[in-house]
Amino acid sequence: MIEDKNPQRTSLSELGEFGLIEHLTKDFEITRKSTVKGVGDDAAILDFKNKKVVVSNDLLVEGVHFDLAYMPLKHLGYKAVMVNLSDIYAMNATATQITVSIAVSNRFPLEALEELYAGIALACKLYNVDMVGGDTTSSGKGLLISITALGEADEEDLVYRNGAKPNDLLVVTGDIGGAYMGLQVLEREKEVFKVNPNNQPDLSMYTYIVERQLKPEARKDIPGLLKKLGVKPTSMIDISDGLSSEIIHLSTQSGTGCNLYEDKIPLDPQVITTCEEFEINSTMVALSGGEDYELLFTISQDDYPKVKGNPHLTVIGHMTGKDEGMHLITRANTKIPLKARGWNALKEE
Repeated sequence: MIEDKNPQRTSLSELGEFGLIEHLTKDFEITRKSTVKGVGDDAAILDFKNKKVVVSNDLLVEGVHFDLAYMPLKHLGYKAVMVNLSDIYAMNATATQITVSIAVSNRFPLEALEELYAGIALACKLYNVDMVGGDTTSSGKGLLISITALGEADEEDLVYRNGAKPNDLLVVTGDIGGAYMGLQVLEREKEVFKVNPNNQPDLSMYTYIVERQLKPEARKDIPGLLKKLGVKPTSMIDISDGLSSEIIHLSTQSGTGCNLYEDKIPLDPQVITTCEEFEINSTMVALSGGEDYELLFTISQDDYPKVKGNPHLTVIGHMTGKDEGMHLITRANTKIPLKARGWNALKEE
């Protein structure tokens, strides 16, 4: 594919704020019965009837949460939606609507924002959510994206972080660590590009983990799967900041301890081989990497036969009494205290 060296660049000032909003949102379709009025008025109108409404918001900032050196804008739009929908699914709820607000500097032409919103539109289509509003404004530096996600659930289906009990089993969906290792590959190739801009990276060996970083998928399927299996988790959280951080959240809010077994942590073979290449411990990657957007939850031991052998679910440990603390049980059968070493956007450099 030959790159267009002189792509069309339409200045955002040509449209103005309201013209920009109208242009970027004109092709979004309304599909949810709960959406009474979407984009185009002072506020959206939603009707959830007898359902409980679930709301979550995330802010993504250029240079903190993403790097446009290797993150295509279409992928960024898609990922920004996934980050928010994952929180809704972590409540055992159904995602229904989103609002999207952006602050953008004058270095971005209209065509760049069209790419961003194309990714948002694709996510809305594939996950059956309506985009019902938002805002645009200028930014003195870079790009900021704020998305609010809304969802619905029957009260009896909602799952919180604070319901785990001692002896409950700790379960994780999918596999862990891919997003972090994908980031390591992309960061390495970025440094190579700085030295030799003519270098074209071959990422074919890293397809899975690069996709886990650039185009993650929220686990929309899990609430439905659990309902089909007849399992209601006692607590649940999504894995955005690393496995250890999320386990500590569940344990702390539930007032329990936990034993996590190193040999039970699900790792994709590509994660293992890439960790070996980078000489990074794969268990540390799983514990501290983050951005996998899998779901971590606890279930009663009585429900174990219902999840046993399911390819989407892995039992990785169990909850204990609070006084026993939170530990990693290593392959050598030694106990190591779990510490939260995951992503912290507010840490000092």
